[in-house]
Amino acid sequence: MIFRQLFDATSGTYTYILASRQGGEALIIDPVLAKVDRYLQLVRELDLKLVKAADTHLHADHITGLGALRDRTHCITVMGEQSHADVVSMRVAEGDRIEIEGLRLNVLYTPGHTDDSYSFLLADRVFTGDTLLIRGTGRTDFQNGDPRAQYDSIFNKLLKLPDATLVFPAHDYKGDTVSTIGEEKLFNPRLKVKSMDEYAALMNNLKLPNPKMMDVAVPANMHVGLHQEEVARQGWALSAAEAIALRSRPEIAIVDLREKSEREKHGVIPGSLHAPYPALPENIGAGGMLHELAAASGKRLVFLCAFGERSAMAVQAAQDAGLKTACHIAGGIDAWKQANGPLTHC
Repeated sequence: MIFRQLFDATSGTYTYILASRQGGEALIIDPVLAKVDRYLQLVRELDLKLVKAADTHLHADHITGLGALRDRTHCITVMGEQSHADVVSMRVAEGDRIEIEGLRLNVLYTPGHTDDSYSFLLADRVFTGDTLLIRGTGRTDFQNGDPRAQYDSIFNKLLKLPDATLVFPAHDYKGDTVSTIGEEKLFNPRLKVKSMDEYAALMNNLKLPNPKMMDVAVPANMHVGLHQEEVARQGWALSAAEAIALRSRPEIAIVDLREKSEREKHGVIPGSLHAPYPALPENIGAGGMLHELAAASGKRLVFLCAFGERSAMAVQAAQDAGLKTACHIAGGIDAWKQANGPLTHC
């Protein structure tokens, strides 16, 4: 496995790049906007293809790199389903998995620092965001933080992992790079409490100043900007209601870009084709399945994903490949459900 831990000294943020092999798909966790050039340089040097970028939560001390990485690599952006950030194209929940070629991360909902805090578990290591830090825990006094929820996340979820599990947090301010669950049980002073009430009292009396960038970072991270807006300006978007009306026409091919797990969880539009987003370049290229459907069979491709972000990127790519009738369903399957569009379950 390829594993890299990178550090932004300004915000004390750790960013992680993972891949199963050189030349394979890569995932980045908690990227910082100011370091995007460095991440992409490393991705090129390791001959990787960045396919997913995830934030453990909405950060208040730096501006996320999710939007820039999306724009420069067309990767899938991932956050928890509670997040209000507009840049997210895949939302995950407890029990879901974040998968790339050769690697699978289990998704743990670990609120408390914020109400959208998640941890990602990969075999022998866990990426804890700001929930569990090395010899500390994330503050709980803003962004719907809750010390009682954090106590539950830490004591009833993270500390239940094997003691040898490596702990990789999103931040450190003392120079530590990694710990283990066992070490934190023994040496983390925040975990020496005897009850949830004691932990809540401790966290409620920290009296910490707000992060220096909080007033800038939180709004910026919530409103990164949507690909869908530009696609709509080009006239390449259908509303869910319009797509429902067109669905049965023989010249229409609805192309579902979501992953198998998303389709199983949220349902499938009857008659739609499954062509997962990572395979898009091959599918729309000469000789590809979608290219043949559009160019040879005269079908109009109507792309669909979870919320409309992946499908908007797919429309742009298809248009660039010469498939000029391609469009997408604005708002994705989420909008389709709200419009009472028909669904079946795998």
